[in-house]
Amino acid sequence: MTVIKVVELLSNSKKSWEDATAQAIKRASKSINNIRSANVGNMSVTVENGKIKEYRVSLKVTFEVG
Repeated sequence: MTVIKVVELLSNSKKSWEDATAQAIKRASKSINNIRSANVGNMSVTVENGKIKEYRVSLKVTFEVG
């Protein structure tokens, strides 16, 4: 039997939503083994002086538990 756990992560990037997602997975991989997938649930930006300052993502990461 396979058991899958889901954790929610928040990440940000000055480049893009894709970069924020990649950075979240990269960082999570340092402490979570067997990551199987990630589901991006929410994307947002912060704005300063009419320009995008930061891209933000909320994602759910699934991984197999031992």
